[in-house]
Amino acid sequence: MSIRLLGNIVAFQLGWFACVLGGATGRPYSGALVAFLLCTAHVVRAPAPRDALVLILIAAGTGAVFERVLLDAGLVTYHDASGGLFGVPLWMIGLWMLFATTANVSLRWLRGRTTLAIAFGAIGGPLAYWGGERLGALTLNTPWASLAAIAAGWAVLFPLLMRFARHFDGHPTTIEPRHAGI
Repeated sequence: MSIRLLGNIVAFQLGWFACVLGGATGRPYSGALVAFLLCTAHVVRAPAPRDALVLILIAAGTGAVFERVLLDAGLVTYHDASGGLFGVPLWMIGLWMLFATTANVSLRWLRGRTTLAIAFGAIGGPLAYWGGERLGALTLNTPWASLAAIAAGWAVLFPLLMRFARHFDGHPTTIEPRHAGI
């Protein structure tokens, strides 16, 4: 495992915990600041900084819309929703931005593997929200319906964001699978 790959995984996990714990403990801006700093470091070190930034902004916008849908449907409640974008807490937007930093690094192997990306989204998305609830950052208002909606959303959005990642990649010569399945 390369240092870049390991660093990407560790940075994402540190950012995830900073965002979620910041939201859970009434310090939502601290997690958003950590996410911003990690995303900035990612962009500065990226082979194609402009592409990395565009991908992060696409993820932020996509996440803001998805989270707003969850809020409007009454499926989630954030315990500290101060600030934010469209009523979505900044720490949550930060999580989406952090996710984008993994798409062309530690999650690169999932690009072109649509079936696996769907499965990872449908499983990983709900697990992340469930973890956020366990840590006190949010409430899944109707747990099974909330998790089902999150699974469906992430099953669509994860592969979509991976397609954007392929387009906004600083390593265009990287060989990837040509098939759309596993």
